[in-house]
Amino acid sequence: MVDAMHDVILIGAGHNGLVCAAMLAAAGKKVLVLERSAVVGGACITDEIAPGYRASTASYLISLLLPEVVQELELARHGYRVLARNPSSFTPLLDGPAVPRSGSGPGNYLLMGPDEALNHREIAKFSARDAAAYPRYEAWLTRIAECIEPLLSEPPADLLPLPASWRKRCLFARLRELRRSRRLYQALRAMGDELPQAIELLTGAARPILDRWFESDVLKATLATDAVIGAQQPISAPGTGYVLLHHVMGTAGGARGVWGYVEGGMGAVTQAMAAAARERGVEIRCNAEVAEILVEGGQATGVRLADGKVIRAKTVVSNATPEVTFRKLLAAGSLPKLFDEAVARIDYASASMKINLAVSELPDFTALPGKDLVGPQHRGTIHISPTMEYLEAAYDDARRGLPSTEPILELTIPTSVDETLAPPGQHIVQMFVQYAPYKLAEGLNWDALREPFADRCIAAVNAYAPNFAASVLHRQVLTPLDLERRFALTGGNIFHGSMALHQLFSMRPVPGWADYRTPLPGLWLCGAGTHPGGGVTGAPGRNCARELLRTL
Repeated sequence: MVDAMHDVILIGAGHNGLVCAAMLAAAGKKVLVLERSAVVGGACITDEIAPGYRASTASYLISLLLPEVVQELELARHGYRVLARNPSSFTPLLDGPAVPRSGSGPGNYLLMGPDEALNHREIAKFSARDAAAYPRYEAWLTRIAECIEPLLSEPPADLLPLPASWRKRCLFARLRELRRSRRLYQALRAMGDELPQAIELLTGAARPILDRWFESDVLKATLATDAVIGAQQPISAPGTGYVLLHHVMGTAGGARGVWGYVEGGMGAVTQAMAAAARERGVEIRCNAEVAEILVEGGQATGVRLADGKVIRAKTVVSNATPEVTFRKLLAAGSLPKLFDEAVARIDYASASMKINLAVSELPDFTALPGKDLVGPQHRGTIHISPTMEYLEAAYDDARRGLPSTEPILELTIPTSVDETLAPPGQHIVQMFVQYAPYKLAEGLNWDALREPFADRCIAAVNAYAPNFAASVLHRQVLTPLDLERRFALTGGNIFHGSMALHQLFSMRPVPGWADYRTPLPGLWLCGAGTHPGGGVTGAPGRNCARELLRTL
């Protein structure tokens, strides 16, 4: 059975795929989106984890979504609404070496957010020097982010002297590269005297940078978690500085570096995108798993579904990971040998896990008591990662193929500001866990470890909030293996591939192919495995659509 011809078939209705499809359709292209799941959204969805309880299944906060995407797709008109969090961060502490200079017990915590006075007051509990330095640190990150951000909204300049056998470029393509190179040069030049520091941030490790800025362990540990989210790397590894910067580039949460909740959960983002795409003429088919990208005459000509149905198109765009696209959906021998070998080298190392909980009451933290009413400690991201050595030790377990004995936990309670997600008086707690390595030591497997490790994570929170474990009514546990199985995230990597330096900018997904094209004519990429990488940004999808339309 053969379907009618389309201009573009898009594989995967994750957020980048929907953005790309909507933009192509707005330009008059006949676009068909094929999604293997029963709902659109990929890893950006809202699940009912128990009757009446809805959680953001995988991705759980918003900040990096491009304002251009919000405006061009008119997402607000389709139900997209961001709920700000203030404060946006809470780090409770236990009595011991990490206690603030003002003493232990109640008050032994760090609250932070968009309120400068609050930040100064809270940081000063631990260090007056750090309280004075923090505004300068934020301003420094902001200046660098503002220089780099425009480079994320277009294909990166390819500065590598790759051999002609790797990829042939026409004269016009070379001229475009020169223009992009000039924009990169101008962005770097705009940093002025701060360029050496900026280069360290873009290429170096987060730990020495934070050690240079601050002396308070709890402040450094709170900031450092952003440097390792989604990665199987310690805070002392080169490249974690860029991940730290990556997490403060967006403003969708209400201000730079502030992350917000989406009303109705993260699925509301992709539902709004799907509505915008359909309004522009996009056809979206769910429960339509692509089994093969068809190749005829040396170019992509369509797809074959798992049920055997063939659908033809002039162009195929994949929102799947490079591994899935090139090594599972294409027949062997479809790609040049060198390119295929480069794809095989892509690093998908991951150590992330997600636990979604329905709870009967708010966590009652010893450091800042209160469970009957939502307090400032409940609105933002709750960090269970009190010291820098705690973060390093958590990674050291993962390095040996073991789930962390004392895991790094980021808790969010979206019901603190969004009452639509749970019955009255009850709550949703979302727990992002590091480190839970995809590749375990010999003899271990995630199907056996899933529940015991979830128990360990809940017990870790219980040490700070003694009512927590008893409050859990239902739970949804997603190991890195579950993330791969359910969302086709290779290696459980939430970014479609490591965000290490050797896999960024002109080297993402592989060197020389960062402009969303592939060596197979008619096949394009639009997922997070392309520039500028992971997070709910919409940038890969938007960039791909613009390049494809310019080419067509």
